[in-house]
Amino acid sequence: MDHDQNFKNLVLDYPRQALAFFAESEAQQITPDVRITPVREEQLKERLGERFRELDIPLLVEWPDGRRAALVFVVEEETDPARFSISRLAHYCIDIAELLQTRRVVPVVIFLRGGPGPSERTFDLGGDRETYLRFRFLCVELSRLPYRQYQDSDNLVVRLNLPNMHYEPAERVAVYAAAVRGLTSLEPDPEKRLKYAEFIDIYAALDDTERACYERDYPNEAQTVSSFYQRFREEGRQQGVQQGVRQGEGVALMRVMRHKFGEIPEPTRQRIEAADPETLLKWLDRALVAASIDEVIH
Repeated sequence: MDHDQNFKNLVLDYPRQALAFFAESEAQQITPDVRITPVREEQLKERLGERFRELDIPLLVEWPDGRRAALVFVVEEETDPARFSISRLAHYCIDIAELLQTRRVVPVVIFLRGGPGPSERTFDLGGDRETYLRFRFLCVELSRLPYRQYQDSDNLVVRLNLPNMHYEPAERVAVYAAAVRGLTSLEPDPEKRLKYAEFIDIYAALDDTERACYERDYPNEAQTVSSFYQRFREEGRQQGVQQGVRQGEGVALMRVMRHKFGEIPEPTRQRIEAADPETLLKWLDRALVAASIDEVIH
């Protein structure tokens, strides 16, 4: 499951809400007149070389008086603890500070399950008498946050992450419903509604029984989510008919996959363009619930 890409999309689509949630102490200084822009990947690759990780998310925050700061978002999973290295993160942040000519750098690490041990939360360099460099980061352990504390938040990023928070198994359907209710009330854009309905689906991971309970107990919301998918699929088909692309299924499939997984690799694009309508429909159905491109086309 491409958790990194999902969270990269989330931060880039809703930077202010993401900062307010994942970096609350720093976000208090970010007023409405502050400009927030992602740092260009081409610039990062050129300056950072092999240290650049495509799925890290540096944001440049600029104030009208000329001050600037960099906020670096990194998404990690406890299921692969070897991926996280505080020394790598410290090096990366120093590189970002030099690149953007600022010493105001805030590293934020989002852990989906668990978090690092005590030895991986601070990084000190020094001798016997003095510490000459001390590095730490904002650590967000989503699975430790009590969902009930956030279930009525008016921050869309918070509501979308309710399924990643702590709750009892019997509460999963209620958590899912609260996340969907937040999406429908806080996001007016139809395409983003679809995109993040899928985000909620991925992380809530309702089984068939739970989904049936949701449709029974929350019929209006269930119908709303169903309409997201149907509208998106029909729009894709109509666009495809206008462009003459295999009755629109290919266009609909690529739109869904781009929203869920980011840029589509060229070999995958070629397979979609060469597929017959029946195969495209099968892949489109898979794409609505799949967690990766490989699960769609295999």
